[in-house]
Amino acid sequence: MTKKIGQDEPPRAQNPARKPTAFTVEPDAPRSAGRQAMPASRSPRSFSGEIEIVPDERDPFAGMANEAEALPVATPRRRGISFARIAMGAFGFLLSLAFGLWVDGLIRDLFSRADWLGYTAIAVLVIGLLALLIAVGRELAGLYRLDAVQNLKLDAQAAAASMKRANAITIVRRLSGLVAHRPETARGRKTLESVEDDIIDAPQLIDLAERELLGPLDIKARALILGSSKRVSVVTAVSPRAVVDLAYVLFEVVRLVRAMAELYGGRPGSFGMLRLLKDVFAHLAVTGSIAIGDGLAQQVLGHGLASRLSSRLGEGVINGLMTARIGIAAMDLCRPLPFDATKRPGIGDFIGDLTPSMTGKGDNRTA
Repeated sequence: MTKKIGQDEPPRAQNPARKPTAFTVEPDAPRSAGRQAMPASRSPRSFSGEIEIVPDERDPFAGMANEAEALPVATPRRRGISFARIAMGAFGFLLSLAFGLWVDGLIRDLFSRADWLGYTAIAVLVIGLLALLIAVGRELAGLYRLDAVQNLKLDAQAAAASMKRANAITIVRRLSGLVAHRPETARGRKTLESVEDDIIDAPQLIDLAERELLGPLDIKARALILGSSKRVSVVTAVSPRAVVDLAYVLFEVVRLVRAMAELYGGRPGSFGMLRLLKDVFAHLAVTGSIAIGDGLAQQVLGHGLASRLSSRLGEGVINGLMTARIGIAAMDLCRPLPFDATKRPGIGDFIGDLTPSMTGKGDNRTA
C-alpha cells in the first residue's frame, strides 16, 4: 500500500483578503518654538554705510605671526677707523718700543757676563719672533677667510641682480672652492660641473649652487644648533648653581660659533672668534633677542609646560632656545650665501625637539 506524500498533512491556512487603509501624515513640529519660518523668497537689500578697510598698523591680527619666522637676519657690523683704535695702535707701538729697549738692554748685559749667554738670548729671541710671526699669519689668514665669506655673500647678491651669467659662474666657482674641504659637498660639486653649461639665468645658477652645495651643510648646521641647545637645556636643568649654568652656556656658545664657522669654510683664529662672537652678541643686543623675549617665553610656558614640568626644567628649555637663537645668528654670519633658494631656520624649528611633550611628538610611541 502506497502513501502519497502530503496526503495526511493538513491544508495550509490562507490569509484572508485585507482591505486597503488610508493613513494621515501629520507635519513635523518646528524644532524651536520661538523660531519663525523663513520666507519663501527674499527681495535683495542694500546695506547702508561704507566698508572700512583696516590698515596693517591698526590690524590686531597682523602682529600675531609666528615669532620664529620673523627673526631678523644677522649681518656683520661696519668696521671703520675710530679714535679708540687709533689710541690702541699708538699705545701698542709705544709698548713695542719699550719692549725692544728692554730686550736690547738684557742682551747687552748677558754679553757683558758671558758670550754664550748673549748668543743663547739671541737664539731664543729669534725663535720667539718666528713663532709670533706664524701666529700672526694664522690670525690674519683666519680674518681673511671671514672677510672672504662676507665678500662672497655681497658679490652673490650683486651677481644675481646684474643678471650676468659670467658673474654667476665666478660666484659658483668661488663657493665651490670655499666649501671643497667638506665631503658633504662632493655630490653637489659634480652636479654643478655637469649642468653648468645648461643654465643660462644667473639667479637660477646661484640658487642651484646654494641648494646643492649649502643644502647638506645647512642640515649639519641645524644638527649642531640642536645638539648644543639640548646640552644646554640638560645642564641648566640639573646644575645646582647659576654660575655653573653661565659658564657652561658661554662654553657651549663659543664651541657652537667656532663649529659653525668651520662648517661653512671660515675657520677663524682667536681674533676671528672674538670678532664673530662680538658680531653675534651685538646683533642679539640690538634686536633684543638675547633673552628670547616675553612673547616666546609666554608661547612656551603658556601651553601648559609650566604646569607639567618643574621650574628648573622650564628654565633649561628657555636657555636651550636662547642657545638656538645664538646658533641661528651665527649661521647667518658664517653662511657664504643668503637664504634665497632654501628656507631660513627659526626658533620654531627647535621648539618641538626641545619640548616634545608640548607638541605631542613624544606621545606617539610604538609599544
